[in-house]
Amino acid sequence: MFYFLKHLKGQRSSRYSSNSNLRKDDDILYSDLSLNTEKLQTFFSQAPDLVIRRFKIAGNKTDAVLVYLKGLTDKDAIQNHVLRPLIQSSFDHNMELPITLGEVEIVHTWSQIENAILGGDSILLLSGQTSGYQLSTKGWPQRDINDPQNEISLKGAHQGFVETGSQNIALIRRYIPHQELILKEMTVGIRGKSKVSILYLRDVASEEVLNELETRIQKIKVDAIINTGELIEYIEDNPFSPFPQYILTERPDSAASHILQGRFAIILDRSPSVLVAPTNFMSFFQGIDDYGTRWLVASFIRLLRFIALMMALFLPATYVAFISFNYEVIPIKLLLSIAESRIQVPLSPVMEALLMEVTLELMREAALRLPSPIGQTIGIVGGIIIGQAAVQAGIVSNIMIIVVAVTAIASYNIPNYDMSSSIRLLRFPMMLAASFFGVIGIVIGGMTLIAHIISLESLGTPFGSPLAPFRIADMKDAFLRLPLWVMKKRPNGTGADRLNRQGGNRTKR
Repeated sequence: MFYFLKHLKGQRSSRYSSNSNLRKDDDILYSDLSLNTEKLQTFFSQAPDLVIRRFKIAGNKTDAVLVYLKGLTDKDAIQNHVLRPLIQSSFDHNMELPITLGEVEIVHTWSQIENAILGGDSILLLSGQTSGYQLSTKGWPQRDINDPQNEISLKGAHQGFVETGSQNIALIRRYIPHQELILKEMTVGIRGKSKVSILYLRDVASEEVLNELETRIQKIKVDAIINTGELIEYIEDNPFSPFPQYILTERPDSAASHILQGRFAIILDRSPSVLVAPTNFMSFFQGIDDYGTRWLVASFIRLLRFIALMMALFLPATYVAFISFNYEVIPIKLLLSIAESRIQVPLSPVMEALLMEVTLELMREAALRLPSPIGQTIGIVGGIIIGQAAVQAGIVSNIMIIVVAVTAIASYNIPNYDMSSSIRLLRFPMMLAASFFGVIGIVIGGMTLIAHIISLESLGTPFGSPLAPFRIADMKDAFLRLPLWVMKKRPNGTGADRLNRQGGNRTKR
């Protein structure tokens, strides 16, 4: 029985190997042009936009076929730089192709041809040859470079990333035109192949962090990745954390600034956002415009952001704790005013706060999903009407409307959208903790968040840096933004191998 199973397994393995060899041999092109054309038609039998252009090359009258998908190629490039030179110029097999395109590669297998055509390139096949030419004629629909939508530029460049990876790489190269700016490319996806490009400074960025990033990307086995947000979920350190561990930016000047600090910029083709890693908690409160503003003003604005963080996270919970448990800390006149406004309110403080916060989030989502003029109208008019009607109906108190409004304004002061969304989410469990334990619940919740931030990592680097571990040199660009000539070293939390980034740029007087 054992011999029979072993013999059967050997037959299956030999059958599999023979099938593999057949598939390998079958992947090679034929020397007969008609057979190659028939196989192309079989491959793309369900693609009515496939164009097969048959013609004869001038001079030796060689039969040729040009194949491409008309929706993904540049028609002018095909007409002026491919067809016209081939039809009008003499060509011999021993000569180079008379094609005036920048990129021409030789392909030998059907898999290469299939990937090239689906990627927007054209394939030129000649009679009597078992190889073809891949011509760079990409020309799919794309939008122009405009202002970024989510990151408003005050003093920086008014250019945002687009959905074409090569253009995004060019935008970054304009800011760092140096030979040490390295580009590494990988492909992710089985059905929809997406090109992932990693940009970094070779003499600055950490080789260990780079290897970790490449390993995580190479392990991704998925049909397709549509946007950068999906890529983050596959490579982040702690997917169950409410805090974002990587920065998404739409601005090339911001991406270039992070690269100069020793970080990596990950560009996913067909996505208008660039991923920056590794990061820390403080990075989400730093904006590229901070470095174009005087350092005193920039420091004041950055302090406002951290104050807004505390208000957006703890203000509703503090209201619930003071009204429900610790009302003795409220001044007597203010306490009487709050009690008078809550006489007709039938809900408990925590239910009142949850109702208004959920209503605020509903109005915000409705404003985002509608066109801009209508969304702004709903956000302003809807907030005024619903708030006033709720107070007159006795559902909520006046002080609750003020708390919700201040909380919303504070959350919008956080410059990073992902971090702002996380803070808005976390204020709900903070309100529940305050409703159960009062101020003690807020303290316990805050300590839990701090412990969680300290335990997080971003590509193996500490997420809580420069506070945990404490690095006094990096504190120059944390809560305050000191003068640029003071910050002579790169942030240590990025894991950069080369920390020095400037010399003595200011002479003593």
